[in-house]
Amino acid sequence: MSTNPINNERTLQQPIHSGYGPRTTAQEVIGDLDLSGQTAIVTGGYSGLGLEVSRVLAAAGARVIIPARSKEKAAAAEAAVPGAELESLDLADAESIHAFASRFVASGRPLHLLINCAGIMAIPEQRDSRGFELQFATNHLGHFQLTAELWPALTRAKNARVVSVSSGAHKFSPVHFDDIQYHFRSYQKWEAYGQSKTANALFALELDQRGKAHGVRAFSVHPGSIVTDLSRHLSDEEMRGMGALNEQGRRAYTETNDERKTVPEGAATIIWCAVSKQLDGMGGVYCQNVDVAQFVQEDDQSQAGGSGVSPWAADLLSAARLWSVSEELVGIRFAV
Repeated sequence: MSTNPINNERTLQQPIHSGYGPRTTAQEVIGDLDLSGQTAIVTGGYSGLGLEVSRVLAAAGARVIIPARSKEKAAAAEAAVPGAELESLDLADAESIHAFASRFVASGRPLHLLINCAGIMAIPEQRDSRGFELQFATNHLGHFQLTAELWPALTRAKNARVVSVSSGAHKFSPVHFDDIQYHFRSYQKWEAYGQSKTANALFALELDQRGKAHGVRAFSVHPGSIVTDLSRHLSDEEMRGMGALNEQGRRAYTETNDERKTVPEGAATIIWCAVSKQLDGMGGVYCQNVDVAQFVQEDDQSQAGGSGVSPWAADLLSAARLWSVSEELVGIRFAV
């Protein structure tokens, strides 16, 4: 089945030589930066990468809001991030997203940082209540709606950043605009995950195009490969094949490299995109290893997780098309 053709129009993807690298931690990135007076919302902020992002932002003085689907998840965040505000949010439930965003916007507070970190990965075929494929619905559409409904608070900040956590797995698939929901093609869990991660990158690209005039910049991030609860749907055999099951049967990498990271290292690029002055005046780029990633030509694709961003995840026309499709699917239009 054909996909949308890739155009020559794309965002500038060129490393800026930040001085950081694959072993840099989130704490090293933020240093002694004072975020007092700033408010951050971190989806998925109760575990894994999101929890580390929440912890580091809060330690720097930011007011951190952590939405979670259950009280159990919220309790874990409360213990690790003292002072965090805990909220209820289910990214697969449009009514839950609307209720959460409405409460925040009604508070009158500006939103300086929105970190879209929550997600699901490589799950068996499932659909939400609207019939949407669940990985696309949760990883992309949920965050699209959330950002749209929080837009008044983001623009209120005058200088806000939105960080979408994508993945090197975007190389598994472009967005299949002719069958996003797998109505006509066979469901493949990794392809579906890759499609949702490409959508994360395209969303950041178009959001930045539209938001920069309103003081809102957007970035997408490949944090690296980190063993977290995100892999809960994978079997031990799958983990072993990925080199992520040790001799004791524990889920952990048996060897390290620039791609395989600890949680503090994985959170570093997210924090860099959220707060670094090196990115002032920039936006819409896909970042990796605490730098802007290189653009990878279509005939030079490496395996998922490798360096760089694929053409279909940095294509301006695809980004604009995804925006229109997403507005139609969620029934909400950005006020931009």
